[in-house]
Amino acid sequence: MKYLDEYRDPVLARRLLDELRRTATSPWRIMEVCGGQTHTLVRQGIDELLPAGMRMIHGPGCPVCVTPLETLDRAMAVAARPGVILTSFGDMLRVPGTGTDLLSLRARGADVRVVYAPMDSVRLAAAHPDREVVFLAVGFETTAPANATAVLHAARLGLTNFSMLVSHVLVPPAMTALLDDPDCEVQAFLAAGHVCAVMGWRAYEPIAARYRVPVVVTGFEPLDLLEGILMTVRQLESGRAEVENQYVRAVRRSGNTAAQDAVREVFRVTDRAWRGIGVLPDSGLELAAKYREFDTAQRFDVGGLSPVEDPECIAGAILTGARLPTDCTAYGTRCTPRRPLGAPMVSSEGTCAAFHAAGRTAGPAPSRSTP
Repeated sequence: MKYLDEYRDPVLARRLLDELRRTATSPWRIMEVCGGQTHTLVRQGIDELLPAGMRMIHGPGCPVCVTPLETLDRAMAVAARPGVILTSFGDMLRVPGTGTDLLSLRARGADVRVVYAPMDSVRLAAAHPDREVVFLAVGFETTAPANATAVLHAARLGLTNFSMLVSHVLVPPAMTALLDDPDCEVQAFLAAGHVCAVMGWRAYEPIAARYRVPVVVTGFEPLDLLEGILMTVRQLESGRAEVENQYVRAVRRSGNTAAQDAVREVFRVTDRAWRGIGVLPDSGLELAAKYREFDTAQRFDVGGLSPVEDPECIAGAILTGARLPTDCTAYGTRCTPRRPLGAPMVSSEGTCAAFHAAGRTAGPAPSRSTP
């Protein structure tokens, strides 16, 4: 298949691995900040084929996983109300909240529907003027333009029964928070290609300069990742710390300016809580005052929420790369994709789900140092 098979060529993959082994002289630590990249790395076994001592650190690149528990509990409280249609992407339905999840709530009679785009929710609101339609808007910069467009369209239609429960997060502040941690081992980043397709990579240039860490914008196929890793290692070996673009077929420095304009019109930067990590300053988006009428949190008073995380789940340490899924005592036993204790095991971009799908067993990978 064009634009797919050629990025999975085993001969080219072997050549890139050989070149990587010739180039690397130190046990470098590289973080990928994208759950999709994590799944490719683990599924293809790339993380286990790296030169001795080198390892990938799996970062907080799963938007489902970092959505705070309070947001999920709020979504369920709203969905349980009569006259409400709560809409969401499918990967949110089985993420554990405090005591239950959206799928279980739907089984008990709540009108929870899977949509494929936020505009589907706008169409539902237009078709059901007697119902309140709520869209659970989560994601990184990648999904923000579509969500912004949905709000703009709802405003043009004059809809009064459509709102969004917004939990958008931003990648650069998470990277700086990780680098500010005195225990951080990250020496370079693979930046998510789809985020940069929207936002470009200018926001990463101050990070590379300030912290002296290479940042390589990378795609999602095996050859993309191998080339991205090789590019970061070349920088590390030569003492450079720049932003480079491996994903040239989809990303340019300025990004998609039309998408950025929509995001700037509808949203404002705000502090945001990340599940398992805590509140990071200026790391999220909220609806601007002009569009506050579409804010679910403003429209529905659900009272005081008391979110309670499962005490056995170490999702926070996994999301920051401090631990591996196989370090968790519940991994693969009390926590499975069918019965998850935390979001990283159930999300399609979660690190625990990637390890479980690849059959990774308990115990650290051979190349990984003891934390």
